Amino acid sequence: MEIAAVAMRTLLLKLGELLVGEYHLEKRVIGRIRSLETELDLMHAMLRKVGKLPPDKLDEHVRTWAGKVRDLSYDMEDAVDAFMVRVEEGCDRGRDDVSPSNMKNKVRKFLRRTAKLFGKGKALHQISKAIQEAQDRAKELAELRGRYDFVVQSCGNRAAIDPRLMAMYRHVTELVGVDHRRDELIKKLTDGDEESAQKNKTISIVGSGGLGKTTLAQLVYNKMKGQFDCRAFVSVSRNPHMLKIFKKILYELDKESKNINESVRDESQLIDELRRLLHDKRYLIIIDDLWDEKSWELLRCSFPRNTFGSRIIITTRKVSVSKACCSSDNDIIYNMKPLSPGDSKTLFNKRIFPQGNACPRELEQVSIEILKKCDGVPLAIITMASLLASQQTKTKDQWCNLLKSIGRGLARGEDIQGDTVEKMQDILALSYYDLPPHLMPCLLYLSIFPEDHTIEKKLLIRRWIAEGFVQRKQPKTSLYELGESYFNELINRSMIQPVTDNGWGPVNACRVHDMVLDLLCSLSSQENFVTILDGMERWGHSSQSKVRRLSIQKSTEEISRLQLEPKMMPHVRSLTIFTPAINQIPPLGSFEVLRVLDIEDFSFKCGKIDLKCIGNLLHLRYLRLRQVFIDGLPTDIGKLQFLETLDILGTTHELPSSIVRLTRLMFLIVSWDAKLPDGMGKLTSLEELTRFRMGTLNQDMMKELIHLTQLRVLQFSWEKSSVELEKALVESLGNLQKLQSLDIFFDTPGVDRMLEGFVPSPQLRRFKSKGSTGFSTLPAWINSSSLPLLSSLEIWVDEVRPEDIKILGTLPALRSLFFAAGHGMQKWPLESLVVTAEAFPCATECSFFDFWTVPSMFPRGAMSKVQSLEFSSLVGSLAGGRVDLGMGHLPSLEHVNVTLCRSNASRKEVKEVEHALRLVASTHPNSPILDFTRCDYKLSDIEEEEMDSHLQTLQGI
Repeated sequence: MEIAAVAMRTLLLKLGELLVGEYHLEKRVIGRIRSLETELDLMHAMLRKVGKLPPDKLDEHVRTWAGKVRDLSYDMEDAVDAFMVRVEEGCDRGRDDVSPSNMKNKVRKFLRRTAKLFGKGKALHQISKAIQEAQDRAKELAELRGRYDFVVQSCGNRAAIDPRLMAMYRHVTELVGVDHRRDELIKKLTDGDEESAQKNKTISIVGSGGLGKTTLAQLVYNKMKGQFDCRAFVSVSRNPHMLKIFKKILYELDKESKNINESVRDESQLIDELRRLLHDKRYLIIIDDLWDEKSWELLRCSFPRNTFGSRIIITTRKVSVSKACCSSDNDIIYNMKPLSPGDSKTLFNKRIFPQGNACPRELEQVSIEILKKCDGVPLAIITMASLLASQQTKTKDQWCNLLKSIGRGLARGEDIQGDTVEKMQDILALSYYDLPPHLMPCLLYLSIFPEDHTIEKKLLIRRWIAEGFVQRKQPKTSLYELGESYFNELINRSMIQPVTDNGWGPVNACRVHDMVLDLLCSLSSQENFVTILDGMERWGHSSQSKVRRLSIQKSTEEISRLQLEPKMMPHVRSLTIFTPAINQIPPLGSFEVLRVLDIEDFSFKCGKIDLKCIGNLLHLRYLRLRQVFIDGLPTDIGKLQFLETLDILGTTHELPSSIVRLTRLMFLIVSWDAKLPDGMGKLTSLEELTRFRMGTLNQDMMKELIHLTQLRVLQFSWEKSSVELEKALVESLGNLQKLQSLDIFFDTPGVDRMLEGFVPSPQLRRFKSKGSTGFSTLPAWINSSSLPLLSSLEIWVDEVRPEDIKILGTLPALRSLFFAAGHGMQKWPLESLVVTAEAFPCATECSFFDFWTVPSMFPRGAMSKVQSLEFSSLVGSLAGGRVDLGMGHLPSLEHVNVTLCRSNASRKEVKEVEHALRLVASTHPNSPILDFTRCDYKLSDIEEEEMDSHLQTLQGI
C-alpha cells in the first residue's frame, strides 16, 4: 500500500511543478489541477493509513482500490512528464542561434517559431485531456472508497532511526553464539592422523536460510586462511553464472589475475588454469550458497586432489547437495542448528542494548516470548531486535504489540522451501512495514538485481534519483547525499548487508540476504512494482497489469517467445538487462516513457546494440551501457533533456558534441580514452566527472571546468602539458568548493609544479594520487587545518620525511591511508620519527609502503582503531632481534601484511624474521592474520655500512 502512497506523493509534487512552473496553462486547466490535487490529497492520506498494515491484514476491496489508485498515479505522472518533455523539446529547438542576415534565415526562424507554438499547443491540449481523464477516474475511485467502510486502526508512531551502522552489524552477526561452532568446525577440519591431515577434505554446512551458515563459514575462513598458500571465498546462488564464478575464484586465489574479468575464456580454459594454479599449493576454498549438484560437479573439476592438506567448505540449504559434495570418507557434513536460548538472548539484547546493559525486568518475559517465536534463527532475531532498537522508547506495550504481530512465528521443518520460508518472510515483513515511506520503494527496488549480486552503492543511488525516490527536503540539499543517507538507513535496519573492498574501508556496495530478496520479490510482485524475468514462473507478471519496471536476468527460450511481448513495453519506466540475458534486448523504439536503461555485458558475447532510437527516449534520466558494443553515441543523445546519469565506461570513447546540451546531467562516467567535447562548462549541474585524460583538453576547455561548481567527484589522468594548461587546471580545481573526492593518476613527472599553489576544498573527503611518478615530498596543503574532513588518502612521494608521518597522524577524520615511497625501497628507518600517542585517531587501515617502518615505531595509544596494517622493512635490519617487532599495543589489529626486502640477507635470516613476526602475532589478543610479500633488493658494501650506522642510531633512541 505504501508504494501506491509513494506514487501518489510523487504525482502531487509533479502537479505542484505544473502550477508554479512557467507553462502558461489555461485558467480552466489550472482549476482542474487544483481540484484534482484536493481529491488526490484525500486519497494519499487514506493510502498512508492503510499502508501501515501488511496486505494480508486488509480486505480484498481495499487492496483493489489501492492498486487502482497506484495505476492512476503512474499514468498521470507519465502524462505530466510527457507534457514537460514536449515543452522542453520545443524550447530546445528554439535555442539554435539563427542569424537573420538574409531572407532565407528569417523564413527558417519563422518556421521554427511556428513549429514551437504548434508543438506547445498540442502539448497543452494533451495535458488538459489527461487531467480531465484523471479527474473522472479520481471521482470513480472516491465513489468506490465511499461505498465501503475503510476503517484502519492506527499502528502508532514510526520508529526513529538508530544511528549505529557498521559496527553493530558486524558484531551482532559474527560474535554471538558462533565462537564454539567455529572452533568445533576448525577441529573437524584439522583432526586426524598425519596421513589424513595431508589429504584434501571437504566439509558441507547444511541448514535452512537465516541460520548463519555464511557467517560461520566466514569466521572459519578468517581464522584459518593464514595457514594456506592461497584462498578464495565465493558465492554461487540459485541461478549461477559459472563463467563469472570461475573468474572470481581465479582472481581471489591470484590477485595478479586482476584483468581476468576482461579476458575471453570458456569454462574449460578457466578450469585448466585453476588446476595449474592449485596443483602444488595448499588452498582453502569457500563455496557459499550452493543450490544444485550440477554446479558442484563443474566446480569440483577445478580443485585438484593433492597431498598438501587443502580444505573446501560448502554452505547449502539442501541435504542432497551436501551429500553430493561429501562423497569421500574424509569429508564431513555439518548440520547447522538454531542458536541456543542463551545465545539467542545474548544476540537479541546486544542489538537492542549495545552498551552491555541487561534487558529491563519488566521486558524480560515478553522478550522470552519473542525469542520463542524466532526459534533460534539469527536472521529472525536480528530483524526483531533491529525493529525494537530503532524505537527511541522501549515500552512494554510496544514490545507486546510486536509479539502479537509475529503470529505463529517460526517452526522447524524438513521442507526448507515451504512453511519455514513463509514464516520467516512474515517476520522480515514486519521490518519492511516499519520503514519510513521514503525507504520502502528504495528497498523494493533491490528486487531488480539477481541473487548474490553485489550492488554498487553509487549505481543504486543514481538509479533511485532517476526513479524519483529521492526528493529534496531543502532546495540546496544534494540528491546524492540524501540518497546516501537512505542507503545508510537500510544498512542500519539490517535490511541490506554492507560490502567494502577489504573489510575495513568505506562501504561502497551492498548485498541482499537471499531470504530478504525472496520477500522483496514477493512484495514487488504484489505491488506490481518490478517484473522479473528469470525463467521462474512465480515472479512473472500478470497479464492484467501494466509492466512498470522490467528486470531481465536470464536468457531462456520461454522468455524470448512469450514474455517479451510488444504490449509490455509502452508503460515500462525501467529496463535492466544482466549479462546472462544480454541477447534479450527488446527494440528500444517500443518504449514510450522509459526513465532508466541499464545494460551490462561482461561476457563480451553480445552483438552491437542499436542506439538509433535513443534520441526518442525523451523521458530518459539514467543511461548506463557497461562494456557493450556500440558504434558510438548518436548525436541525437543531445535531445535527452532530462538525462541525469550517463555511464559509458568500457563502451565507447566517442562523445558527440551534443552532450553539452544535457544541462540536467549530474553524473558523467566515461572511459580513460574518451575525448571531452568543447563546451563542458555548460553542464553546470554536473556533480561527478570521472575517467578522462587531461591531454584531451585544451586551455579553453580546462578553464571551462571552473564553471562546474557543483562537482563533488572528479577523477582524471594527468599528462605532461604546458605551464598555461596546468595553471588553468589548478585555478579550476581551486574553484570547486564542493569537491569531496579527487583522484589523479600520473604518467609523467611534474606533479609538484602542476599543483603548486593548489588550495583544496575544505569539503574534500578523499584524495588519491597514483602512477609511475608522484610528488617529490608530501604537499604542504595536506594538513589538518586544510583538510578537516579527509577520510581516505592514497599518495606516492619520492622521499618520505619523518615529519610527514607526524602530519598525517594529525588528520582528524582519516580512516584509510596508503602512503608510499615512489622510487623503490627507501632503505633507512625514520630515526627521528615523532608521533604522539593521539596519532591516527580514526584510522582503521594504514599502509606504509616501500619505506622502512615497524609497528613498534608508533607509541602506545596511536592507531588505536587500526584493523589492517601494512608495512615494509629490510630483512637485515630485523634479523637477530635488532629491532623491536612488537604490535601488542595496537588493540584492534586483525590483519598485518609485511613486505620483506631481502637485500643481502640469507634465506635463513628471512625465515627467522618471518618466524619472529609470526610469534609476535600469535601473542596478540586478536591473533591477527599475517601475510608476507617478499622482494629482492641488493645493497652495496657502502650501503650495508650505512644501514648498520642507522640501526645503531635507532637503537640508541
